[in-house]
Amino acid sequence: MSDAAPLLVARGVAKAYTLDHHEVEVLKGVDLSIDAREVVAIVGASGTGKSTLLNILGTLDTPSAGEVRFEGRDLFAGDEGGRAAFRNRHLGFVFQFNQLLPEFTALENAAMPLLMRGDRQALAKAAAMLDRVGLGHRVRHRPGELSGGEQQRVAIARAMVGEPRLILADEPTGNLDTRTGDDVFGALVELSVRTGTALLIVTHNEALAARCGRLFHMVDGLLTGEEPGAGPAPPSEG
Repeated sequence: MSDAAPLLVARGVAKAYTLDHHEVEVLKGVDLSIDAREVVAIVGASGTGKSTLLNILGTLDTPSAGEVRFEGRDLFAGDEGGRAAFRNRHLGFVFQFNQLLPEFTALENAAMPLLMRGDRQALAKAAAMLDRVGLGHRVRHRPGELSGGEQQRVAIARAMVGEPRLILADEPTGNLDTRTGDDVFGALVELSVRTGTALLIVTHNEALAARCGRLFHMVDGLLTGEEPGAGPAPPSEG
C-alpha cells in the first residue's frame, strides 16, 4: 500500500439477518483498506460472507454496524439516490450471475453505465471494450444467444467501460476457460494501470488470487491471514 490516503476504507463492518426468528451473523466486524491501483483478492469457502461484503462495499446492501468511506466520504450518510449516482460514477461491478438485461444486445448491456450518464460515445466505447475481451464479433447478440462464458465477458466489459475508480468483481473468471480468464484478468490490470482503478476480486481460484497484490482469507465472517501476492504482471507494451 502507498502513503497516500486510501481510496476505500471499511471499519467494523458487520451484517446480520433474521431467519426464522434467529439472528444470523454473516459479517462480524470486517476492516479493509484499498488504495487506488491496488489489486486485492479475497478467497474463502462459500457462505463465509464474501459476496455480502462486496454488496456492502458497493452500497447495494447496508451494514448492520460499522462504516464504509470512499475518499473520506461516508457512503451510508446520504440517501439511496445519492448512492445510486455514486455507483454509476465511481464503481464497476462484476456479479457472480452476470445480471445482464435479456432484452438488450451485448453492446447495449456493456454500454449501460455510460448510457445512463448520457455519454454520446457510449456505444463506441462499449464496442471497443467488448473487442478487448474478445467479443467484437458478438456485439449484436442478446444474452440468450451467448454462452455463459461470453455473458461473463459482457459483464466484465460493462464493469470496465466507464473507467470507474473501483471495480468489485465476484468470481470474474469463474465461467471462463484458463486462457480466456487470463486475458480478462489482463484487461482488468491494464485498466488499473492506465486509469488508477482499484480492483477487489472475490474468487475461489487460488492461482488467480496469488497474482493479486494482496490477498485475504474470509473465515466465518472475518477477514484473516492477509498475505502479499505476487502482484499482477505489468501490461504488455504490445
